[in-house]
This record gives sequence, structure tokens and C-alpha cells, in this order.
Amino acid sequence: MTNKTTSTHSQRGRTAPASGTRRVFIHDMEIMTHVGVFAVEQRYEQRIVVSLDLMVVDSYDGVSDRLRDILDYGEIAKGVQSVVQAGHVNLIETLAERIANYCLSFATVQSARVRIEKPDTLTGIRRVGIEIERVRPAD
Repeated sequence: MTNKTTSTHSQRGRTAPASGTRRVFIHDMEIMTHVGVFAVEQRYEQRIVVSLDLMVVDSYDGVSDRLRDILDYGEIAKGVQSVVQAGHVNLIETLAERIANYCLSFATVQSARVRIEKPDTLTGIRRVGIEIERVRPAD
């Protein structure tokens, strides 16, 4: 008797990789930076919390197991930290746009949802913040 599971699995392994999208996320990245319009915010660094949800073209074959074949979230995190710490920004809205543009600079990223929270801003309120979503324009 032939093992149908093995022969079917072997045949599946030879087909083209599935295509679609993959969600890559980085949540609750805490970064110290200069952001805000008030004098105290311009004088002192404050903590912000950045979260990303990226929709990525998924052509990974599920087999290669090589970092170069996927979107490296470590590289994204380092780049976002560099964007955030590049200098003072008055508005977190501006910062979110810069982060979204950075993420969309990767060819496989089709959309970027960026959430920025300021947890230490208002007394009696755990967090304030904004969230944007930007989509790569159609060619």
C-alpha cells in the first residue's frame, strides 16, 4: 500500500510558493525622544510607545529559512528608532508620517499602520496618542 500522505506532500513541495500578504508587527516599542510643543517637552526627553502593523507582499516559500527572504523586523525596529531620535518634532502626527514613510520605503511593504502613544503626558490618563494608516499608491 502506497503512503498517499508522503507522495502528496512531495508533490506539494514542488509547487510554486503561495502568494498573498503577511502581517508583520512590532508592538509597544518604548523610545525616549524629544517631542512636543510645550517648553517642558522641548527641554526634556519623554517616553513614547510606537506600534506598527505592516502588510507585506508574501513570496516566502516557507522552506528557505533565510532572513534575507523575509522582511526583517529587527531592521525595521532599528530604522524606526533612528527616525524617532533624529531630532525634535513638535507633533506626534508628524512623527507617525515619517515612520510610515520609512516603512513604505521597503518595496514589499504595501501598507503601514503606525500608532504612537505618550503615556506620561496627562495626569490621570494612562495614555494619549494617534494612529494612522498609509497605503502604497498603485503604480
